[in-house]
Order: sequence, then structure tokens, then C-alpha cells
Amino acid sequence: MDFLETDEQTMLREAVAGIAANYGHGYYVERAKADGKTTELWDELGKAGYLGVNVPEAYGGGGMGIYELGIVAEELAAKGCPLLLIIVSPAICATIIARFGTQEQCTRWLPKFASGERKMAFAITEPDAGSNSHNISTTATRDGDIYRLNGTKYYISGADEASSVLVVTRTGTDEATGYGRLSLFIVDLDAPGLSKTLIPVEITAPEKQFTLFFDNVEVPSDRLLGAEGEGLRQVFFGLNPERILTAATATGIGRYTLEKASAYARDRRVWGVPIGAHQGLAHPLAKIKVELEMARLMFQKAAWLYDVGRSQEAGEAANMAKYASAEAALAALDQSIQVHGGNGLSSEFGLADMWGMTRLLRTAPVSREMILNFVAQHSLGLPKSY
Repeated sequence: MDFLETDEQTMLREAVAGIAANYGHGYYVERAKADGKTTELWDELGKAGYLGVNVPEAYGGGGMGIYELGIVAEELAAKGCPLLLIIVSPAICATIIARFGTQEQCTRWLPKFASGERKMAFAITEPDAGSNSHNISTTATRDGDIYRLNGTKYYISGADEASSVLVVTRTGTDEATGYGRLSLFIVDLDAPGLSKTLIPVEITAPEKQFTLFFDNVEVPSDRLLGAEGEGLRQVFFGLNPERILTAATATGIGRYTLEKASAYARDRRVWGVPIGAHQGLAHPLAKIKVELEMARLMFQKAAWLYDVGRSQEAGEAANMAKYASAEAALAALDQSIQVHGGNGLSSEFGLADMWGMTRLLRTAPVSREMILNFVAQHSLGLPKSY
């Protein structure tokens, strides 16, 4: 592992940062509060090929890795534009389809991921399943050349702007364990019998959250991804990229808030000196810088391990990266607000409106408690606690 990025990676970082800077946090907040979408930003990134850097070259993508997609997510967040659908659509959905899809499925779906023309939601969470994927109750029942889907999915991001959704379903039960046999389907979001309800949340973000209801939704059998009953393996193949991209986004948010706090501490003068000259403010910001850089290193390690095929090590590192980055980002935002004093809660300074999104990353897509469970069990060899 080389700690220096390649020239190509550096150019990617600079190019994405340049595009994001032309929009900025003001654009992001305005769209979010007006129930609008960041369509212009997404489309510009897509046309430049940056949303498809991880899609195989054979399907029009950049042929790079999760590391490079992480660069895209980090730089967007560092300019105040953290986009959840980058985590969901190219990181989870495109990765799973590229790995498990048939030639026909890859040819059909991946090129538009590469160009940014396709947005795909991901539906795994259920009201009564949570982190326990074995307990998924949304069913897919074979009926000739179709499957019939019935059930409910919860907290599905971007279902109002995606054209389709990758749905995790139960297609059977393992008699030995009682666990569900899972299967993945690509479902059009305008399919008859599929409806959605907005979940109101206190998060300033253009991507909204929805409950999806599947009422006897007919899905052609060619929408089954891979083999029936192999969905759990497919899901876990996509969850490491999800955690890595979440870590990249959180790191970017931390950079955004720390930059604002540092600039304010250099410029704001009280009693004749910049407030940053006082250790009471300087030391907390320096501590945040240290914590962010450590989290960023773990994100880079996790992405590198994943891209070189070290899946077991990547799983541990991805969980640690997500944990460390979310904690560092939240601490950075809190300290940045504190440095600004009353201005930290002013809309003008673009900090308080980041609270909901930043706090969300501590809980989703996997809670810090479940990460600690994973580390305790798999890294330390302690007894399973759940």
C-alpha cells in the first residue's frame, strides 16, 4: 500500500473538488429545503465519468475501484455537498450487479450507472428486521416466469428520484438454521403494486427517506440477480463498499467543518488577537485534525483492501473506517459550531444545517453499537453478544 495517491487519483480529486466548488453548500441547502434535487451537480459529475469510476470499462465505466469512488464522495462532502445516493447507487447497486449479474444484466444496467443517467435505490431495511438480515420478511414467490413480491421496506433513500430499486427478499428458509434464504431483484419503482410513503426526518438533505410497500408486485424472472437463495452473499459483497463510502463522506464532512472553523478562528479577533491564538480553541481543533487524519487512513486502508480482493480484512477495516469517520465528523462539526459561538447556529455559516446528516452517519447504514459487536467478536474473539 502506497500512502501517496497516484497522479490519476490526484487529478480525480482536484476535478471533483472543482465541480463541487462551483455549486457549494448554499446550492445543496437551497435544493434540500425547497424539496428539490441536486440534478445539475449529479448530471455534471456523470457526464464527466466521475459517478462511474468503479464501473468496469467494458460497460463504459472508469474501470477503477471503490477507493476512487470514495475520492468522489469525499470531495463532494468536503465542499458541503454530501450525496447519499453515491453511497447507494454506484457503490452498492453497481458493485453488486457488476459482480453477480449475467452478461445481459450487466449490459442492460451498468452503462447508465457509468454515465450517471441511472439512479438505483437499495432496499434491505425493514421495520422488524433492522440489522438482522436473516429476519427479512419481504417475500418473493415464483409464479411461472415471474416473481410476486410482498412486504415492506423502511428508510429507503432516494426512492423518489431513482428509476429502480435493488430489493432484498426472502425466497425460502434454511431448514437447518431457520434463517431466510435471500434473493435480490431489480424492481422498477413505477411497477404496479409498489407504493411509497415519505418519512419526515429532521435532516437537511436533497435525498428523502421512504417506506416502500410491495403488494403482489410482479417482477420478471430476468430481474433476479444471480442465483435464487444466494442473496446474503451478494448483500455482504455490497455492504463493505457502503461502509467505505460512508466513511469517505463522513471524512469529507469533517474536512468541510474543520476548514470553516479554522478560517473563522484565524479571522475572528477578540481582545486584539485572533481567537485561534488561544489554546482553548486551538487545541480542540488540532485534536479534531488528528482524529480526522486517523479516520481517513482507515478509510484508505479499507478501500485498498477491498480493491485488491482481500475481502476478510476489508470487512474489518470497512467497519472500523465507518466507525472512526462518523465519530470524527460529528466531533468536528460540534467543535466547529462551538468555535463560531452564536454564529455557529446561523444559517449564513452553513454548519448547523449539517447536523442531521452528520449525526445520521453515526447510526446508518450500520450503528456504531453493531460495529463494536463485530469488532469484539471477530477482531478480539469475544463471545457473540446478540
